Amino acid sequence: MADVAKLAEVSLQTVSRVLHDSPNVSDDTRKRVLKAIQQLNYRPNVAAQALVTGRSRTLGVVSFDTALYGPASTLLGIQEAAHDAGYAVSIASLRSMKRASLFEAVQRLRGQGVEGVVIIAPQKSAVEALRRLPPGVPMVAVEGGPDHSVPVVAVDQFGGAMAATRHLLELGHRAIWHIAGPADWLEAEQRADGWRAALKDAGIRPPALLRGDWSARSGYELGRQLLQKPEVTAVFVANDQMALGLLRRLHESGREAPRHLSIVGFDDIPEAAYFTPPLTTIRQDFAEVGRRCLHLLLGQLESPARPWEHVEVPAQFVLRESTAALQAR
Repeated sequence: MADVAKLAEVSLQTVSRVLHDSPNVSDDTRKRVLKAIQQLNYRPNVAAQALVTGRSRTLGVVSFDTALYGPASTLLGIQEAAHDAGYAVSIASLRSMKRASLFEAVQRLRGQGVEGVVIIAPQKSAVEALRRLPPGVPMVAVEGGPDHSVPVVAVDQFGGAMAATRHLLELGHRAIWHIAGPADWLEAEQRADGWRAALKDAGIRPPALLRGDWSARSGYELGRQLLQKPEVTAVFVANDQMALGLLRRLHESGREAPRHLSIVGFDDIPEAAYFTPPLTTIRQDFAEVGRRCLHLLLGQLESPARPWEHVEVPAQFVLRESTAALQAR
């Protein structure tokens, strides 16, 4: 910093103000300091700053080791929100959310000096593990279930599933089946519950659901069972990848959506708008999830005694071309 100050012909305090984006610096001075930083290839010493301020400006994220769209997009949303707030992110990726592995990951992040931890907890096993983590660590869980042991940010999976099912009901469908995700995933259960609730509200007894594993392959394989049931006119699928597999099976059988079967997915993956036909689905706002996580976490850092919260991010219905009124079939 002294070298930068000397080259820019300013004080150390002025260099510090520029580095911290303080408004109390003239445009001309700021440009000179930034030019000196570039010429000298200066990088702030984060460890030294942490010693002075007592703040590392680093957050930890414990993530489930998966390439699935939901968890991966959640992680990206948290990283972007942290970056916008001037925080770095250290990631611990786990293959299973068991108590021992989650405890070890949180301890490892604490050893790196993180100020707080966000835990992406999509499975039921993670909820139990969250209850047994050591106290005193500012922490937020994503999804995390209804448990109140930690603050939680979650997308309204139940409401999104109800919106998908009600859309099909409004189109005149009554035989609406559901391809669900794995039973140990919280989102899969909440989406199945929303589907059941919408059917029961309409006076319809829900049929037995079919279980997939989130993959397009499982949607394709379960499509064979569905297409053997001539009474089925519509399907709510728990994610877009499984819906893609179902669309492929439907095409191979000589039928098409929505003429022979109306289909609604969940997630709104980037490719959903380019399926054949473009997929009606439910969008999750992962950027907003990231912002809400950061807000709760920074709130704990500023006021450790503040009450814990459960924040729900609305799901958004996206209408495309894979659904149609029953009489139009």
